[in-house]
Amino acid sequence: MRTFNIIACIAVLLGLLGVSCSKDETKLVAVPADGASLQASVSSVVLTKENADQEALTIQWESADFGFNAAIINALQIGLKGQDFEGAQEIAFSAGDDRYSFNTLELNALLLAMELPVDEVTDLELRLKSTISTSFTPLYSNTLSLAVTPYAAISYLYVPGAYQKAIPPGADWAIETAESLVSPTSNGLYTGIIYFPEAGSEFKITPARSWDVSYGDDGAGRISLSASGNIKAPRAGNLELTVNTNENTISYKDHSWGIVGDAATGWDNDTDMRYENNTQLWKATVELKVGAMKFRKNRDWGTSYGGANGNLNTKDDNDIAITQAGIYDVVIDLANLKYSLTKK
Repeated sequence: MRTFNIIACIAVLLGLLGVSCSKDETKLVAVPADGASLQASVSSVVLTKENADQEALTIQWESADFGFNAAIINALQIGLKGQDFEGAQEIAFSAGDDRYSFNTLELNALLLAMELPVDEVTDLELRLKSTISTSFTPLYSNTLSLAVTPYAAISYLYVPGAYQKAIPPGADWAIETAESLVSPTSNGLYTGIIYFPEAGSEFKITPARSWDVSYGDDGAGRISLSASGNIKAPRAGNLELTVNTNENTISYKDHSWGIVGDAATGWDNDTDMRYENNTQLWKATVELKVGAMKFRKNRDWGTSYGGANGNLNTKDDNDIAITQAGIYDVVIDLANLKYSLTKK
């Protein structure tokens, strides 16, 4: 009697089903295996804020062929040219879709999230990734080239909270005057410095100066639009907040500037300044003696400024001279490297 090898029978059966396998692999490969056919409406696009609501790019495709009927999940991959789609952005589409249109605002936000330079041409590559399950190797479409020029799009988040009671007193939780976090390119990363008078100061984060939508504390450094609990400052002082709305996270780091020198309270004893969020200026009202002073960051000499005639610099022997004792309003503008000393 002729005997049959069970493994060979299984291999024949899989072959009839259009599937091949190997004991050294964890993926099944469909046969025949043809990726989707991808087309785009343009090969280059210059985005402008004025055309934010207009169509910028349309892609369409014919579905991949896995060799048998299957529910296919498609995702567009967008990567830098020549990088073989390493670290590419992926946009998933609903089952049954065979085209998608990006308006200017949507495409610009996607490109800024990739941290592409604004007002410059960047060459990208597009392809469609098609899958039917984790057991099968994905199929990929043809690759298209796309030259893009995104524009800068600044956006804000707002931080109403209990800390506002100090500026001015009684103004806590006033969303109309809440301090802000800024994303210079609207890429989902927002930063800003806020002064918290005490540890545990409660606040929330809103996308607009409105209570219609707000982020609450979701635990373990995460925030959520569905979380009802207030977020709490981990400690008192000037803190630099970073909110990532792509991953719904919040983090903090110390960010302070102080006055040091024999004109103040000594070279190793900082007189803290307070950050004014809306003007991005650091301010303090202090008593100064005849002598010299400087400004330094985070109570450390790693970053410090001296200067003269209202201009900050990092040169040697750049102590700021105080020739008259008195009470002074002190202001530093780090964006423009300026300072002012106004005797009261």
